[in-house]
Amino acid sequence: MKELLSTSRPLSWVNTAYPFAAAYLLAGGGIDWLLFLGTFFFLVPYNLAMYGINDVFDYESDLLNPRKGGVEGAVVPRERHRRILWAAAVSTVPLAVILLAAGGLAAAVALVISLAAVVAYSAPKLRFKERPVLDSITSSTHFVSPAVYGWLLAEAPMSSGAWAAFAAFFCWGMASHAFGAVQDIVPDRAAHLGSIATVLGARPTVAVATGLYAAAGLLCLALPLPGALAGLLSLPYLVNSGRFLRVTDATSERTRRGWRVFLWLNYVTGFLFTLLLIIDALGLWGPNGG
Repeated sequence: MKELLSTSRPLSWVNTAYPFAAAYLLAGGGIDWLLFLGTFFFLVPYNLAMYGINDVFDYESDLLNPRKGGVEGAVVPRERHRRILWAAAVSTVPLAVILLAAGGLAAAVALVISLAAVVAYSAPKLRFKERPVLDSITSSTHFVSPAVYGWLLAEAPMSSGAWAAFAAFFCWGMASHAFGAVQDIVPDRAAHLGSIATVLGARPTVAVATGLYAAAGLLCLALPLPGALAGLLSLPYLVNSGRFLRVTDATSERTRRGWRVFLWLNYVTGFLFTLLLIIDALGLWGPNGG
């Protein structure tokens, strides 16, 4: 159980459960069994499947990566890999079937895409994580799709504001993956793994990530207040990645400092975003708020 817990990366649980719960409630969903089941599903089983599959099929390369073996990825002995995959399937499939049946067709499609991205990212032959640019797109899908599913599960229409919000979130997700890949350029090349960072190089990848953070902030301006203020939350990420714009492939490991900042920054910005949601829900911004 300790290994399974480590494999699911508890530090990242909130990154998938929170988007689902927030989107479901914002879309008009109630405090009901779907909220609790969906939040639990995207909190633990979803992450066990996503990171468990990754840890099993990245085992050899993870042995060469100095940041693996802790909160950012377990290095579990090969003889227990089958157990991880079975645990991921047993905890995920039954709940996924219930959630698929609970919503309409659009919600079901969103959930299928979400789970397909989880498998495709690391599974043999597919290995989207080794296909430059597609790796960042798939990684972002891991975090945005639970929010899209939550929105559609509550049967809310996909308004222009919703599209802008999801697009902003998607840009943020791609930026975060790309920036995180820079620190692994040296070990990934040693393991003959491809990524957006190993192909573009450290400096161009950091520039792309910084630009995507800026795009995420600008897209939020299309939202009504107080939603537009969420765009300001992209600024700390933009500054954090932007300070490494002069990094080279040889010094790419230095971005590890920025990645550590990114991990705790998620909790700070998440707190501030929650305040915006509370202000909007209580109508404290006024009748014309989002």
